[in-house]
Amino acid sequence: MMGIEEIKKILPHRYPMLLIDRVEELVPGESAVAYKAVTYHESFFAGHYPDHPVMPGVLIIEALAQTGAVAALSSDQFKDKLIFLAGVNKAKFRKPVEPGCLLRLETKLIKVKGPIGIGEAKAYVDDKLAVEAEITFCIQ
Repeated sequence: MMGIEEIKKILPHRYPMLLIDRVEELVPGESAVAYKAVTYHESFFAGHYPDHPVMPGVLIIEALAQTGAVAALSSDQFKDKLIFLAGVNKAKFRKPVEPGCLLRLETKLIKVKGPIGIGEAKAYVDDKLAVEAEITFCIQ
């Protein structure tokens, strides 16, 4: 298991944009499973939506991308590089993510050619699929 301090050694993200709390499974260069405890104290809930707080879909996609970034940047090939989100395809939002949820984030790298790659990403709440997307990334 990898906690926040170890994640910060791999990713350049910091609060408030570091959206994963821990990595439970990691196969460098292939896949990662991470978790985000979604709390009432998240700053975005103040405005999205105050009377019915829901985690913005773009932030769930970002959390999935960060999970994939941990997988990619953990490989010797891309160690100490930067990774950027380059595209999102086939995104589907199936279940709202609300305060109190434990979000399980799974990203599998399905294709990497040079600095460009594609990840298959899925987010779950209570073992139910909440979000899925295909994420394209660029490593520099």
